[in-house]
Amino acid sequence: MVQAKERVDDAVAREARTMTGGEALVESLIGNGIHTIFGLPGVQLDGAFDALYAAADRVRVVHTRHEQGAAYMADGYARATGEVGTFLVVPGPGLLNAAAALSTAYACNSPVLCVTGQIQSDLIEFGRGLLHEIPNQLGMIRSVTKWAARATEPTAVPALVHDAFTEIRAGRQRPVEIEIPPDTLFASAEVALLPPSALPARRAGDPERLEQAAALLAEARRPLIWAGGGVIRGEAWEELRQLAELLQAPVVMTTNGKGALSDRHYLAHTPIGAMELLPDADVILAVGTRFVDPATAHWGLQPGRAVIQMDIDPEEIGRNFPPTIAIEADAAAGLAALADLVERAGVAPVSREGDLRDLQRRVTERTLAVAPQADYAMAIRRALPDEGIFVSEMTQIGYWANLAFPVYAPRTYLTPGYQGTLGYGFPTALGAKVARPDVPVVSINGDGGFGFCLNELSTMARHEIPAVVLVFNDGAFGNVRRIQHEQFEGRTIASDLRNPDFVKLAEAFGVVGRRADSPTALERSLTEAIAAEEPTLIEIPMGPTPNPWVSLGLRP
Repeated sequence: MVQAKERVDDAVAREARTMTGGEALVESLIGNGIHTIFGLPGVQLDGAFDALYAAADRVRVVHTRHEQGAAYMADGYARATGEVGTFLVVPGPGLLNAAAALSTAYACNSPVLCVTGQIQSDLIEFGRGLLHEIPNQLGMIRSVTKWAARATEPTAVPALVHDAFTEIRAGRQRPVEIEIPPDTLFASAEVALLPPSALPARRAGDPERLEQAAALLAEARRPLIWAGGGVIRGEAWEELRQLAELLQAPVVMTTNGKGALSDRHYLAHTPIGAMELLPDADVILAVGTRFVDPATAHWGLQPGRAVIQMDIDPEEIGRNFPPTIAIEADAAAGLAALADLVERAGVAPVSREGDLRDLQRRVTERTLAVAPQADYAMAIRRALPDEGIFVSEMTQIGYWANLAFPVYAPRTYLTPGYQGTLGYGFPTALGAKVARPDVPVVSINGDGGFGFCLNELSTMARHEIPAVVLVFNDGAFGNVRRIQHEQFEGRTIASDLRNPDFVKLAEAFGVVGRRADSPTALERSLTEAIAAEEPTLIEIPMGPTPNPWVSLGLRP
């Protein structure tokens, strides 16, 4: 068992005062900048929720209808802002319900804090069958978190929270979990609160390796940059743009890296464009990415190419492709250092704007030919302002959008990453809208995925969250059905769905319901919904769709 160590250093701690463990938890969260908590109450959390009630003027509680929804909302909050998203759930089945969302946050390097209850502290791991008891809860949740720990005394709670924030922010950001038993939440003691956890210093990387990398890039004839979600997480988009322009290097953005460079920039490219760019690239800089596609796809990187891999996580470097130069660094600091070294080298490449604009036009023509996915996705793009947030899903429009949806700003395109968690999109969008009430937030869903969390329509209405949820209804788990038709001679099984009238369902929850039966109608309805700024669901009837990966040559 791992427990947080009690800290009573008078040089850093505030003056001790009598409080319960629940009050120490809430005060410590507020002290670390948490002013919104998503969660569900339960008997093991009564002491925490009573403390939240007393602090209602300083922290907002958004209570959801399911633990999975609470965790997804915390993830959406975190990814829309870059701040820590926090949720609170009961132990055992409550935490297990949230595990799918934690796995998504883990895959996408999202700074999420999971606060969990426990059973009575003196009975943990006795296996007596107490309410919500599961064996080795800490060990279980470590599979989808970066770090997990427990406090069993009120005096240890501030250190537990302090350590949690330190762990979230250090190195590769990923979710963490803390748990506090109910007796600890109710117990009173003289508790010394701690100052907020400090932000870690940004490391640029080993100077010698940076020099080597800059020399390779400066001498390259056709440099290429592969940018992943680490650029977004590290807020390194400006440093990326500066280096790319210095080198005249096209930037291929992964799905989680979309928005690192505006798609209006001639250096901004997609994996589809990369199919033409990779064969001629002599030096590739991979930054903040696992570099999976170039290493594994049939159209990917051939052996013998010079690859510079920069990542904040040393375990990620070389996982999928052996780099020529490995640089462990924060994306912003590392890219800034490279840009400075390249600029000192006096690099003055000829502008590639003409050729790269031509490539963008050809790729756009190819992707827009994939109908009706492109037609509906571009209708959304026209209705959504540049700064609006698009929350993708594991659905037909989402698959196309991951490849070709234009994105113009960082933190405006959210995906479930490699976890591919069906049903994540709607509650994630609600969390993003709570975090960013100043911008429109649109969630796209298939009817299958939307069914996972449609009960959060209640949360949407109860807390007046004016996001717009789109439900593309084809009466099936569409991708499964298409695979069954293509690979199993049409033998369909367990892929058909029986759905409610989604418009009436929305209205039953107190959410505005609309229906759009064409891309033109969708653009009009979405424009009106964004202007109205009220919780809205738009249902879009759909028929079968073509396979976008095959159509675009990404899969044989």
